Amino acid sequence: MPFFQDSLAILAVLMVNIVISEKLAKLPYLRHMGTALIVIILTAITSNIGLIPASTNSPPIYDGIFTYLAPISIFYLLLTVNLKGLQKAGAPMVFSFFLGTAGTMAGVLAGMWAIEGPKGFGEFYYALGGMFTGTYIGGSTNFNALALHYEVNKEGNIYAAAVAVDNILTALWMVATLLLPQLLNRYFPRRIVYNHTAEEAHQFEKEASAQVSDVETFNPQDLAVLVGLGALGLYVSKYLGTLLPQVPQILILTTLALVLAQLPVVQRLRGMKVLAMFCIYLFLAVIGAFCDIEALLKDGPLAISMVVFVGTLIVVHAAVIFGIGALIKQDWDILSIASQANIGGSASALALSKSLNRPDLYLPGILVGALGNAIGTYCGLVVAEYLKTVSW
Repeated sequence: MPFFQDSLAILAVLMVNIVISEKLAKLPYLRHMGTALIVIILTAITSNIGLIPASTNSPPIYDGIFTYLAPISIFYLLLTVNLKGLQKAGAPMVFSFFLGTAGTMAGVLAGMWAIEGPKGFGEFYYALGGMFTGTYIGGSTNFNALALHYEVNKEGNIYAAAVAVDNILTALWMVATLLLPQLLNRYFPRRIVYNHTAEEAHQFEKEASAQVSDVETFNPQDLAVLVGLGALGLYVSKYLGTLLPQVPQILILTTLALVLAQLPVVQRLRGMKVLAMFCIYLFLAVIGAFCDIEALLKDGPLAISMVVFVGTLIVVHAAVIFGIGALIKQDWDILSIASQANIGGSASALALSKSLNRPDLYLPGILVGALGNAIGTYCGLVVAEYLKTVSW
C-alpha cells in the first residue's frame, strides 16, 4: 500500500519532484538529460519504492492530469508558434527543414521495417512510429500530443524507454551536426559567409534567446486569461470532436491553437511558456509513476528495438537532408541547423548556431523549429495511421 494515498499529498510529492528535477538538470553532469527525463525517473523511483501510487493503484488525480493538464499544456505551447515570422527564416533554411521532414518520415518507415513493426514494439508500434515522427519533425509537444491520442502515456515502460533513447541519440546527433559542417567544408567548401558587426550579432542572439526562453514575468490577470483560454480551448475542441467524431480531438486542439497563435492579441499574452512547461512536467511526473522500473530494466529486447529503430531513423534522415542538400550545393551549416531543428528542436538549433559561430542563423533555426511544432502532430498522425495498414 502506498505511503501517500490522498490526492493532495500525492500532488505535493509531484511538485517536490519537479523542483528537484529542475535543480538536478542544471548540474553539469546531468544537464544533457534535461528536466523532462529526470522528472520521469525521479517519480518512477518514488512510485516504485511505495511513496506514491503506481499504475496498478492509480488515483483520480492521475486521470485528471492526463485528461486536462496534458492537452492544455500542448495548447499553450502551440499558442507561441507565430507562423508569420517564417519569412525571416529565409528560403534556404525552410527548404532544408522540409528536406529533413521528408527524411524523418522516410526514416520512421525504414526503422519500423528494420525491427519488423509489432515484433519489435508490440501492439503500440504504430503509435511509437507516429510519436517519433512528431518529435523528429517538431518536438516534445508533438511527441506528447500523439502519446495522448494513442494512450501510450498509460504505458509507462514503453514511454520511458522511448524518452530515454530519444534523449541519448538526440545528444549524439547534436555532436554529429556540430562536426559534419566542419568536416564537409574542409573537402567540399560550401559556406555562405556574411559579414556582421558585433552589434548585429548581439541583436541576433538577443532576439533568438527571447524566442526560446522559459523565463517570463506575468501577473494574476495574465494567469487568469491563460487559464481561461486553455479551458475554453479544451472545451471547444471536445465539443467539435463530438460534431466531427472522425477527426482526432488532438488534431482539432492543435489546429485551434495554431489559428489563435496568429492573432496579435494572443501573441502579446505573457506566461504561456512557463505555464505550459509546468503542466508538461506534471504530466511527465505521472508518466513516471506509471513506470515499473524492474520491468523496464528486464525488458532488454524493447531497449534494443528502440535503439535500432531510432538509429535507423536518424541515419535515413541524415542521408536525405545531406544527400539532397549536397546535390543542390546547399550551405552545410544551414543543413546541419535545419536537421537539428528537426531532431532536437528550436533550443538545440540555437545552441548549434552558436557553436558554429553563425549569428545570422540564430533566428532562422528557431523559426523552422517552431514550424516543426506546427506540423509535427499532423505528420505523426499520417505516419501512424499508414503503419496500421502495413502487413507485417
